[in-house]
Amino acid sequence: MNITELARILRINPQELRDLLPELGFAIGQKAIKVDNNTAKKIIKDWPFLRRQWEQKKLAAEIKKQDEVLPKEKRTIAVPKVISVRAYAELAGIPVNRVLAELMKNGVFTSINEKIDFDTAAIIGENLNLDVQAAEVKLEENEKENKKLETILAGEQIADLKERPPVIVVMGHVDHGKTKLLDSIRSTDVIAGEAGGITQHIGAYQIIRKERTITFIDTPGHEAFTAMRSRGAKVADIAILVVAADDGVMPQTVEAFRIIEAAKIPFIVAMNKVDKPTADINKTKQELSSKLNITPEDWGGKTICAPVSAKEGTGIEELLDMVLLVADTEAASLKANPEAAAAGTVVESNVDKAAGPVATILVQNGTLRVGDQLCFNDIVYGKVKALKNYKGEEMSQAGPSVPVKILGLKISPAVGDILNVGEGEKVKTKKIKSSSQAADVLPAGLEDGPEDRTPKVNVVIKTDFLGSAEAIEESLLKLNGEKVKVKIISKGLGYITEGDVKRAEDAGAKILGFNVRISPTIETLVRERQVTVKTFSVIYDLIKFVKEEMQLLIKPEINRVELGRLKVLAVFRTEANSQIIGGKVLDGAIKNDSLIDVKRGTDFVVSGKLTRLQSGKQDVDQVDQDEEAGIKYEGKPVVAVGDILEVYREEKIVDKV
Repeated sequence: MNITELARILRINPQELRDLLPELGFAIGQKAIKVDNNTAKKIIKDWPFLRRQWEQKKLAAEIKKQDEVLPKEKRTIAVPKVISVRAYAELAGIPVNRVLAELMKNGVFTSINEKIDFDTAAIIGENLNLDVQAAEVKLEENEKENKKLETILAGEQIADLKERPPVIVVMGHVDHGKTKLLDSIRSTDVIAGEAGGITQHIGAYQIIRKERTITFIDTPGHEAFTAMRSRGAKVADIAILVVAADDGVMPQTVEAFRIIEAAKIPFIVAMNKVDKPTADINKTKQELSSKLNITPEDWGGKTICAPVSAKEGTGIEELLDMVLLVADTEAASLKANPEAAAAGTVVESNVDKAAGPVATILVQNGTLRVGDQLCFNDIVYGKVKALKNYKGEEMSQAGPSVPVKILGLKISPAVGDILNVGEGEKVKTKKIKSSSQAADVLPAGLEDGPEDRTPKVNVVIKTDFLGSAEAIEESLLKLNGEKVKVKIISKGLGYITEGDVKRAEDAGAKILGFNVRISPTIETLVRERQVTVKTFSVIYDLIKFVKEEMQLLIKPEINRVELGRLKVLAVFRTEANSQIIGGKVLDGAIKNDSLIDVKRGTDFVVSGKLTRLQSGKQDVDQVDQDEEAGIKYEGKPVVAVGDILEVYREEKIVDKV
């Protein structure tokens, strides 16, 4: 069998097959054209096993290659009690993907913006050739933030604490009906206005069930929003994991469950789409048990698995009753002091053209009132001029577990920041160094190294919400590879400005807008400066565009595919740049429109092209071994009788981003 035919059957590149077979114990040479039938049959029969063996070797080689970027000598780094994965990678001088891979090997599924504790950092450091030491015990700014609420709540007298509504976060795979479930719960159609059927921003809603209030935090289901989903889990008391009964456990289901596990909060599984004919509740439970180690209550476990149909509205009331039941078991922790000064976590942040900086905050302790002064990091962020609930209605105050939109801030806080009512330093807006302002410069870890010559797609990101900007940044960083990278020059909120155009022009970058507009004036400037501007309303499309741009920068590898050899028996005609030659195919098969290397003995003479092929005076596409052929050779006319023509083709292999 011709080796190219065997490669086609096995769905592998012929040259890759030649490289692979000797490694798998088959004595096939690099220039082999054919494989005997018995060997070919054995290869085809054993291919599934052989391929797995090959993939394991490739994986081992890939890990070994990744390990080449590790420090040659053991490096000592000082790590605080808690550190983000990205900051850890920067501190160690190791690519963030290598750190994520090491975390995964140790059963920790996380993202670049998530934080790991010192013990985890020390464990993975062993395999990364790092000596991880504890940093000096001092409260850094971000640690102060994380401990702020804890300190506020710890200082409350038990007698002052009162029950508050439970906060529920809903998670699940992108198309398993999470948004439709929330729509069914709150009887408000939000799905119709969402581009691509994906929730684009975190929203917070409240409902009344059996005279009790329940707060829902809606986290986007698209995989790009991992960071926002995890942030949602941190402010929630109970999680609802949505799994489609007709689809079962999917990769994003696993991802969402890992976040719930890390947050250490109780959860309920909502098995959605039970109205579909293809729904299989038992199969879904089996997958939950085998893939996530979740044992349903009716199987003797502790996890409530509620069948629902968000489309038909069935099972919703029962699901809410289960939420209240779990809330009752967690009653001891669902308390806050409504009389205290308010403190809460920012769940969304954006800049409104008319209203300026706007933030959505989930009040977690105290009562927030119009006129209150809000601080972050002991810096005054502004006074509350107006409060609006999830319906857009104005409020005078908001108590614990109430989500509320705040107007009147001087600057947009970052998603996840903890704002509290109190006194702080009043700083001019332009001097305030906030998380959201810091986002408008080159993110840490994206600067070029002194010898980093990897081709890059430079981008400037402008979005309507900060959470979207963070999610886009994380998704783009995951595209980075050895052959091409994406470099974020800046990211920020609001409309595309003249400053964005200038930054893009200076850096040769493309401006990517997400849910933002571009004014006619800026459109004119863009045309004058010849800057590429693309706006998107669906994250899939933005990521796809960047991948396509990155693909254009990858240079293809040229792979030589040997076809066969022909011995020259006669030269019938010689012209200025071509010859008509007759010969016999020694091995393999020669094909029309191929390339030729002319060999005289063991010496290379010249290269040329085979532009016409005949057999028996008929034009053909291929002539096989031991057959005679006539060819038109184009090139330097030096071919002589007795020369060997090595016929081959070149294949372009382009790596995918």
